[in-house]
Amino acid sequence: MSEQFATWKKPDDLPFDTWIESRIARFKGRKYDWNALKFQADFDPKYRRAQMRYIGTGATGVANDTNTIPAEHFTFSTMVLPSKCEGPLHVHDDVEEVFFVLKGSIRLFIKDGDNYTETVLEERDVISVPPGIYRGLLNESEEEALMCVMLGTPKPQIPTYPDDHPLASVKRNG
Repeated sequence: MSEQFATWKKPDDLPFDTWIESRIARFKGRKYDWNALKFQADFDPKYRRAQMRYIGTGATGVANDTNTIPAEHFTFSTMVLPSKCEGPLHVHDDVEEVFFVLKGSIRLFIKDGDNYTETVLEERDVISVPPGIYRGLLNESEEEALMCVMLGTPKPQIPTYPDDHPLASVKRNG
């Protein structure tokens, strides 16, 4: 196996069952990180949301989380989107992003140049947004929404916002 997939190789000093256990991220060992995107919520509380990381750290700007399975090809996390909150319009130029709604519903905004569309994703709906296309989401309901978020690379670039979006000029803390 190539060095590229080093985390897939069982270390010689670990028993097989111990190694497999190290590749499991159990829910009881996770907690929601409300600080991963806190710079956005500090700017405007409507951007409040939390990430729970399972594989890799995603694209929220978290540099390291030793409580995740190392990412080789993609990241995987869950995201809580509270009632009336939103994930701002943003773009990942380097990677496909997948949203899978587990609970609730979200309104998704998609923009590519002059092309714009909106759609509602409900429970068990999924969308794959190609790189280079802006996406944003809004929870219009009175209940929180819960979704899986997957990015198709182990270390995604931090997303950017449209030039005319208020978050385009906000600096991240840290």
